[in-house]
Amino acid sequence: MSVDPLHTAGSPPRRTKSQPPRGPATSAVEVRRSARRSRTVSAYREGDRTIVLIPARMSEAEEQRWVTVMLDKLAAQESKRVLGDAELTERADRLSAQYFEGRARPDSVRWVSNQNTRWGSCTPAEGSIRLSHRLQGMPEYVVDYVLLHELAHLLVPGHGPRFWQLLEAYPRTERARGYLEGVAAAVRLPHVPAARDE
Repeated sequence: MSVDPLHTAGSPPRRTKSQPPRGPATSAVEVRRSARRSRTVSAYREGDRTIVLIPARMSEAEEQRWVTVMLDKLAAQESKRVLGDAELTERADRLSAQYFEGRARPDSVRWVSNQNTRWGSCTPAEGSIRLSHRLQGMPEYVVDYVLLHELAHLLVPGHGPRFWQLLEAYPRTERARGYLEGVAAAVRLPHVPAARDE
């Protein structure tokens, strides 16, 4: 039996009972059985619930096993997407060593949720770097660019030629800046109503 962690389109599956949550940090689990689904099992998040799609013919024991497998798989995928503050600090140290010969040494690197107009900020006098929570889930090269940008401020406070010269060492600077500019532009776009079925 193959495992597909992504929700696939098709006719709506038959709903079955909801499972109790697995631990305090996990959401409720709803298992949906489908006669059209013959071999695959998939799961996705829907608000505060996890939906697990399984073949209708599956036994209760198989259902329990696959629910556990899929919850673990989703948790692993989500943990890869979001770095904790400790991992962020390790990443900053690695980037400093790779691009700045280890000269940029922050005292703290952490995620913050109060930066809605900046991607990151640095206070050189304190050696602190803060990244906006809005970066979580963005491609790694984008997070790395913002980290390098803030690390460079530990060496050069302003945005003069010396500052940008430091960032030239990172080969994805222009690509990451373009990505962030695109995200910022998309936020400013007017909401387009969904097309009606005619």
